[in-house]
Amino acid sequence: QVQLVESGGGLVQTRGSLRLSCVGSGNTFSNYAVSWFRQAPGKEREFVAGNSMNGANTDYADSVKGRFTISRDNAKNTVYLQMKSLKPEETAVYYCAASLAPLRPTAVFTDQTYYNYWGQGTQVTVTS
Repeated sequence: QVQLVESGGGLVQTRGSLRLSCVGSGNTFSNYAVSWFRQAPGKEREFVAGNSMNGANTDYADSVKGRFTISRDNAKNTVYLQMKSLKPEETAVYYCAASLAPLRPTAVFTDQTYYNYWGQGTQVTVTS
């Protein structure tokens, strides 16, 4: 098992930047594919960015391509989401998720049903 704790959320103005962090504990982080999802008020949770278990592959929602970057530091058991040029409609709770994936080390899972472990979320509010 792995426990996930997000941080770095907060209040930011339109076109501002934030970096979210997600620290994993309890198991070797390098055995997990990791992703960020978000859920805005009244909406379904959606995929934002993902990284394969071996770190070689990433994927992004079309709406964030070119503005968001996911990265990981396995030595620190941490995954990051660098967000730039934020928009008010990206106000949401951002969640980190991990999927134990030793048999598919290069896969990026965009479907949340693949993820067994979730953090508690961190609120990001973008003001206009």
